[in-house]
Amino acid sequence: MAVYWRDLGRQRHRFDDLKTVMACASPRRSGDELAGIAADSDERRVAARMVLADLPLKAFLSEALIPYETDEVTRLIVDRHDANAFRPVAHMTVGQFRDWLLSYEADTAALTALAPGLTPEMVAAVSKLMRNIDLVAVAAKCCVVTRFRTTVGLPGRLSSRLQPNHPTDDPAGIAASTLDGLLYGVGDAVIGINPATDNVPACITLLEMLDAVRTRFDIPVQSCVLAHVTTSIQAIERGAPLDLVFQSIAGTEKANRGFGVSLSLLAEAQEAAKSLKRGTIGDNVMYFETGQGAALSADAHFGVDQQTVETRAYAVARAFDPFLVNTVVGFIGPEYLYDAKQITRAGLEDHFCAKLMGVPMGCDVCYTNHAEADQDDMDVLMTMLATAGVNFIIAVPGADDVMLNYQSLSYHDVLGLRHLLKRPPAPEFEAWLDKAGWLDPQRRLPPWPDQSPVVQALLGGAAA
Repeated sequence: MAVYWRDLGRQRHRFDDLKTVMACASPRRSGDELAGIAADSDERRVAARMVLADLPLKAFLSEALIPYETDEVTRLIVDRHDANAFRPVAHMTVGQFRDWLLSYEADTAALTALAPGLTPEMVAAVSKLMRNIDLVAVAAKCCVVTRFRTTVGLPGRLSSRLQPNHPTDDPAGIAASTLDGLLYGVGDAVIGINPATDNVPACITLLEMLDAVRTRFDIPVQSCVLAHVTTSIQAIERGAPLDLVFQSIAGTEKANRGFGVSLSLLAEAQEAAKSLKRGTIGDNVMYFETGQGAALSADAHFGVDQQTVETRAYAVARAFDPFLVNTVVGFIGPEYLYDAKQITRAGLEDHFCAKLMGVPMGCDVCYTNHAEADQDDMDVLMTMLATAGVNFIIAVPGADDVMLNYQSLSYHDVLGLRHLLKRPPAPEFEAWLDKAGWLDPQRRLPPWPDQSPVVQALLGGAAA
């Protein structure tokens, strides 16, 4: 195993292995400090980045950060690496790769073709050499499109997840929040409920309620109850109208075991969902959620920095052709992302790394109440991510999730971003809004389209 060093002034900085270089090159992060692997000074951080910039990309193919023999995620990464796709950049160092990514030559077609040839470690490494605007600029050139009943990820569009959570899973309360979101044109990515209780009967009740709303008004959306993957499999076996299978994932085998999943279990769930053939325009049936710090909280990071472990989770996602993936960037708490500066940086890193790997990335722009962040900080991050071409963002009533007890974005935030940046929703959903008479002559969704016949019908149904 190689040892790396860099002289700065009178001091020589030694890094005993590649994962030490990666950890020390990361922007300051409270999770890495908690793990005891972060650079202890800005000078050491710069030295690590200088080492990283001169490192050949090929080095990541010969030095595994987590051993191949003991980790199925590493085996997935190595075994599925596409050498032909990697060839155009195989001669580059990490620093040269950064410069190429920012060049005109690295257009959407080139980046799409390259994605299968990139390992998570390569992508995480180059992100550590980039400023925030670099992450935005490159991600904006990446296009990852998926389909089920709507098409998500098309250039110039912004999709959204409607998150109508309820502290007791009350169907009437969830239906009311869903109606509220639909009135703002939210939900074209998914109507997704985090259940307060993870059990099969409750999951089926919510799936049937959402499917009844969808079919009654012929809404081109997909629904998901974000229960454990095993709950979803049992719901499928009982005939539930399940569209997407959800699961939280991480970047190491041990961390995934902490979530109660393996690659084989995810494959079983994917096949079960596909067998239902509920998609009308595509069969991307998986929905994954990730977040920096998950592996550290499970004591399953093996000394690898939290952003690199997070990027390894995207290799897991990529293997299952998901419809949606999102990072819950500030949800785990200040122990891992201390303040708005760290949350913003992590959100841009996550989006950049996932999209560069060919993963359809969205983001829950969020924070917990004990973090050093507020809604103004979320305004900055949501605007930067929308500019970067994020596939979708998550919105909850009033930006306050009353079940999970954290702060996210509101329905009107989605509407405001779409007006500001001229980013309409998925084309199938936009056509439904237009047919229903919700759009004005400029094809904008008014804040309260109460004259629409569909709105009147929805309000009538809610009153009943």
